[in-house]
Amino acid sequence: MLRIRLADETDFEGWRDAARRLLTRGVPPSDVVWTVGEDAGDLFTHAVPQDDTPKDTGEPVSVPRGFVDLAKQVVLHNDPQRFSWLYAMLWRLRKEPRLLTVSVDPDVVRLEAMAKSIRRDIHKMRAFVRFRKTAIDDREWYVAWFEPEHHIVAANAPFFKRRFTTMNWSILTPSMSAHWDGEDLAFSPGASRTEAPADDALEDLWRDYYASIFNPARLKVDMMRSEMPVKYWRNLPEATLIRSLIEDAQRRTDTMVATGPKDANERPQKLSASKPAAKPEGGTIAALREEASHCRACPLWAPATQTVFGEGRPEASIMFVGEQPGDTEDLEGRPFVGPAGRMFDRALEDAGIERTRAYVTNAVKHFKFVPRGKKRIHQKPAMPEIRACRPWLEREIEVVQPDLIVALGATAAQSLFGKAMAIGENRGRLLDAGQGGPPVLITVHPSYLLRLPDADAKEAEYKKFVDDLVVSRRALDKAA
Repeated sequence: MLRIRLADETDFEGWRDAARRLLTRGVPPSDVVWTVGEDAGDLFTHAVPQDDTPKDTGEPVSVPRGFVDLAKQVVLHNDPQRFSWLYAMLWRLRKEPRLLTVSVDPDVVRLEAMAKSIRRDIHKMRAFVRFRKTAIDDREWYVAWFEPEHHIVAANAPFFKRRFTTMNWSILTPSMSAHWDGEDLAFSPGASRTEAPADDALEDLWRDYYASIFNPARLKVDMMRSEMPVKYWRNLPEATLIRSLIEDAQRRTDTMVATGPKDANERPQKLSASKPAAKPEGGTIAALREEASHCRACPLWAPATQTVFGEGRPEASIMFVGEQPGDTEDLEGRPFVGPAGRMFDRALEDAGIERTRAYVTNAVKHFKFVPRGKKRIHQKPAMPEIRACRPWLEREIEVVQPDLIVALGATAAQSLFGKAMAIGENRGRLLDAGQGGPPVLITVHPSYLLRLPDADAKEAEYKKFVDDLVVSRRALDKAA
């Protein structure tokens, strides 16, 4: 028998080169033993030199493209027989070129199941890796611990490199660790769980958010455990809440049914005719707020509960402009008091900005929504609605006279600049909005952070959001 020794557990190129040589020599699968690394083999095998030149049997080595893609995935599996099974399939494909289309063939079924297991493991790693903030050699670093089922770390690392390009990070696993320092992607031997940090400051924020979006009425425990297997729970900060949330789900559901929906707008839910926008005349924020409560410049006033005007320090040096009120803001009549407002407050604190010393408002003063049963689903304001509210924002700027305006999101930027402004291209920089007004810094809206499905993406984007706010604080400090 022949023994083929591969360089490592995921040595696809080595397997393909050896398989090509064996195939051209006509060596059947039953005469080959595949080993990895320094395996010494056994008494009944001998190694095939890597530079052995095969004798051409006259049969070209060509396989369907689908097999190459399948083999690249199967090689990542943890089954020690995977290389033998792949070569056996390759051997059969010479005589049965359409074999991969036979979905009931046992060999095809086995390899497809292995590839599916790899894809699932890759997905789980992307979904359940949780970075914790730490420091290495006085550099900010994010470290995660994960236990994959298969040899997927090297294949999956480029995804994390693309997703978290601006972060220095390490993903530690029992078999291999991946590291990104902003320039190079490197790998090292496996590590132990104790080498990864256990917690960081952002996890309390993530747990609060997870608890706030948990809907007990839609709880399906079996499906949740299928998508979030229990074995991953110990790596997830939200896992400490899951058991108590499940146990309390029935009580919360009964309470929701008994309480019923909150009262929103008491006025008839019909769109009345709008009146042309008039130049606001109020000379103070309080006067403008009262005047705006009667605004009929666009149809949004009719279904909304009330006008949500800006609030804060009348002579604030910094003004934050958001998009429009949300459901909570519409009910309470104050800007940024819902989930996005809590995220905003946390970011301000981390950036060293006191909200009590700022002025906060929205480009559009009424909540635009579409009803979905008992819920009111947010809708993005249209350009005519932004223009209709523009006079109110202009008067707020004239009265407050801020030294700097921060546009939170695309709608705010569009209102301030009079045209669409790409967030990615312009964020974090001081820009001139024209008309002799103060400089404007564009960043994302806090609600964008809440919509991100991946916890690590939230963490990275939250950091970028705070960094933008720090730029605004430093600009104010410099001006002062």
